[in-house]
Amino acid sequence: MTPSLRQLRVFLAVLDEGTVTAAARRCNISQPAASQTLARLATEAGVALLQASRDGQGPTEAGTIYAARVRRALRRLDAALAAVAPRLVLTATRAQLQALVAVRDAESFTLAAQRLGLAQPTVHRAVSLLESEAGRPLFRRIGKRLQPERPANLMADAALLCFTELDQAAADLAELGGREAGRIVVGAMPLSRSTVLPQAIAEFRALRPTLPVRVMDGPYEDLLAGLRRGEIDLLIGALRDPLPVEDVAQEELFSDDLVLVARPGHPLAGQGAPSLHAVARYPWVVPNPGTPARAQFDRALDGLGEGERPALIECSSVLLMRELLIRTDHIGCTSRMQASAEIALGAIRALALRLPHSARAIGLTTRRDWLPTAAQGQFVDILRTVGGAVGGRPFEGP
Repeated sequence: MTPSLRQLRVFLAVLDEGTVTAAARRCNISQPAASQTLARLATEAGVALLQASRDGQGPTEAGTIYAARVRRALRRLDAALAAVAPRLVLTATRAQLQALVAVRDAESFTLAAQRLGLAQPTVHRAVSLLESEAGRPLFRRIGKRLQPERPANLMADAALLCFTELDQAAADLAELGGREAGRIVVGAMPLSRSTVLPQAIAEFRALRPTLPVRVMDGPYEDLLAGLRRGEIDLLIGALRDPLPVEDVAQEELFSDDLVLVARPGHPLAGQGAPSLHAVARYPWVVPNPGTPARAQFDRALDGLGEGERPALIECSSVLLMRELLIRTDHIGCTSRMQASAEIALGAIRALALRLPHSARAIGLTTRRDWLPTAAQGQFVDILRTVGGAVGGRPFEGP
């Protein structure tokens, strides 16, 4: 479903006012135009959203479910539009906002038009109309790039969250009709990719064979930004302390710690617990700066003098770490869970030295006001169960 904002506003007006006539008056359109708008919306939905009642028009079961999502979507969008210019609440269209998002992300009218499959003048005109209503430029040119002003970012972020909510509304209607729609987008940090996420996806696929699941990886900051914009549904991996921003929520699933690993024939392998000074004499492969694992590793080395600091290779790839360890006397520092499969296969060995205070919480990060669809909620419950099993505790509910 890709309903226009006008269709959605007329639909909500009917529910609020009770009749199509009153809704048309509130939306400043004719009664026939309002009726046609509602008919097109019902056709797109594939199910009746309104029904006659003694008091006029009321929602069907599907209409009640759909209206709840639409109100959430428009409440967020309208707050952002009104903050830029009150008239935008009445005049901004879905097509204009899609053009705004595309230009903001592509930093170019030409590239944005290519992504949308539209002519460049069409995209330029859509953004120009928004600028006219806003009474200010939304972009400034820096060289060949278009840099968004704060109002452009405010509206684009709100539009993305609005569109995500409307996609979830369509998925809710499909679920009501016994069909599958929508998709699940997971931002996966390294710790989740080896055990928890593959098992959860396999169990989810057995229950819902056709629903698409997309797994995205990348730096935490990029995944968090995608989550907050509605492009990602949830993150799984190491939790942050303190919470990075106020509009997300974290839920711990289990705890993991760091392990020191080396090749099977390494001089320190199989010789009891080496001292920190002994392992510091070898070069290391460690997590990238800015990650919780790296912060814990750095704290563990606080007792070493400046001249004792080991040479470091920084990377987030367990595969690269393994290949380096096999070929050299480097020592690796990584998540125990990430390394467990390699250790079990004998490709690398865990050293007996344990880094102090290296335990860290692994879990889910979601938008604080996220309302998952039935399928998304099912997937989260599977993650909780799998994560609880990894942590040695049964899942007892959120």
